[in-house]
Amino acid sequence: MTRLPERLRPTIRMRLTLLCTGLFLSAGIVLLGLTYVLVQNNLQQPPELGTDRVYGRASANGVVPVPPTGTVTTEWARVEVKKAAVQSQEETLNSLLTQGTIALIVVGAAGFGFGWLLADRALRPIHKITETAGRVARSHDLTERIAYEGPRDDVKELADTFDTMLGRLARAFDGQRRFVANASHELRTPLAINRTLVDVALRRPDATDDVTRLGESLLVVNGRHERLIDGLLTLAGTENAIVDASPLDLADVARHVLDQATPEAREREVDTGRRLGRAPTSGDPVLVERLVQNLVENAIRHNRDGGELTVRTRDLGGWAEIVVSNTGPVVPAYEVETIFEPFRRLGNDRVRSDRGSGLGLSIVRATATAHGGAVTAAPRPGGGLDVTVRLPGPSPEPEPV
Repeated sequence: MTRLPERLRPTIRMRLTLLCTGLFLSAGIVLLGLTYVLVQNNLQQPPELGTDRVYGRASANGVVPVPPTGTVTTEWARVEVKKAAVQSQEETLNSLLTQGTIALIVVGAAGFGFGWLLADRALRPIHKITETAGRVARSHDLTERIAYEGPRDDVKELADTFDTMLGRLARAFDGQRRFVANASHELRTPLAINRTLVDVALRRPDATDDVTRLGESLLVVNGRHERLIDGLLTLAGTENAIVDASPLDLADVARHVLDQATPEAREREVDTGRRLGRAPTSGDPVLVERLVQNLVENAIRHNRDGGELTVRTRDLGGWAEIVVSNTGPVVPAYEVETIFEPFRRLGNDRVRSDRGSGLGLSIVRATATAHGGAVTAAPRPGGGLDVTVRLPGPSPEPEPV
């Protein structure tokens, strides 16, 4: 079955209005038909006359001629009375149909207007629920409630259910934020203490070579655990993040991140190129900067020596786009999607701790999704990836009250 385009589909209000109008018209048609039958049956029927007995003949059109002598006979009068009765009956029924049709049109128009107003009144609570849901989605204020105080009907039940859902979401987000804060403290503090103790042990004058090698190994392991915990906490906080949208430009963010990543790129002999066109968007500046930082760091660390890195930003009209391209090993097309999963890496790269914890692109996807955007990756023919992130354009400025 062919479906209508979205813009041509009638709204619920229009469907209710058409349903009400259809009921009015259907009832009017039935009433008009019953009235027609009753009037037709109750009109006085003229007596059946044997016209073949009038002068022994009847005309082809049922009209009896006037007697040749010009005198009016009883039989001729009865025929004329029947003709007048039949004509009067036809005129009455035709008038009934004409006036009934006009009245039906008037009733249909009145039914359409009445249905339009009735549908608006019936859907007003639904509109209130929709407006509240829209404000919550835009402002991320989970403390707002519908607080519908109408009669206890289906709409009241829906509004109360929505309020209950908002309450549970608010408690869930609060619990998640408390968990991330507590986990951040409880997990980072022991690692910081371990790093301090190892540093102190390495700086002792009597530290032997074995102790020094052991301490350096412990520092490497400790640093990897710190990066892993930071990535897990960032991923947990991003997947359920409530984004505070602020206007920003992806070109400015990319420029800042590239400036910070220049020393690492030089160390790995990676040439960086930038084509930073204006790309306005809105979002959390810290999360967006982390998104771009993860893309750039991933492109540098998973590159080849003497490779290339290019960052491009542009405005697509309603969308801000950033594309990070790098050279590197050939990536099979069927493995592209797996690199966005936590701890998933390509080939034997799982054991390479110096290239991160395997959470960088997972954080990128979670951050893009939290901002209403999307991220895709495509392998390059000579090796490497083109990673594209698109974020919605800037939010409209609120109208002054």
